[in-house]
Amino acid sequence: MKRPMQRWRNDVTNDILDLAASVGRALEARGLLLATAESCTGGGVAQAITEIPGSTGWFERGFVTYSNASKSEMLDVPGALIAQVGSVSEEVAGAMAQGAVANSNADVAISTTGIAGPSGAVPGKPVGTVCFGWSKGDTTHTERLVFTGDRQAVREQTVAHALAGLLKFIE
Repeated sequence: MKRPMQRWRNDVTNDILDLAASVGRALEARGLLLATAESCTGGGVAQAITEIPGSTGWFERGFVTYSNASKSEMLDVPGALIAQVGSVSEEVAGAMAQGAVANSNADVAISTTGIAGPSGAVPGKPVGTVCFGWSKGDTTHTERLVFTGDRQAVREQTVAHALAGLLKFIE
């Protein structure tokens, strides 16, 4: 039984690395530098990106802002916004992406904030709820999705969606 699960995990990893390589090619073709601002993924997006040889040419830095205080301190997300809408919200995801661009030399940013589980659900935000932000210049796009599966599955789906969303955002 463990072999099929391991094979599935390897397939997911390969898909994520393929997406990261595609992101790299797209950023490089446009002369753009990327920053990441991650909460629920704990640096998983940055890890996927830095698995790609040559990523130093298009990846500027990553912020892992797991706590609310770090979101404010490192990304300038207003504490009042977090208190009003919660850290798992499109508004905070957008502010995180904007803050990653503002606090780096990057041109574009990805952000993730969510509830990977197994606990942490609140009314209206079940386990698996993830909010994304993609920001470049004066344009920021956000999205909220609910993924299924265990903690690892939610985080993997989040990394894959963040990368796929960036491809759409910059093209």
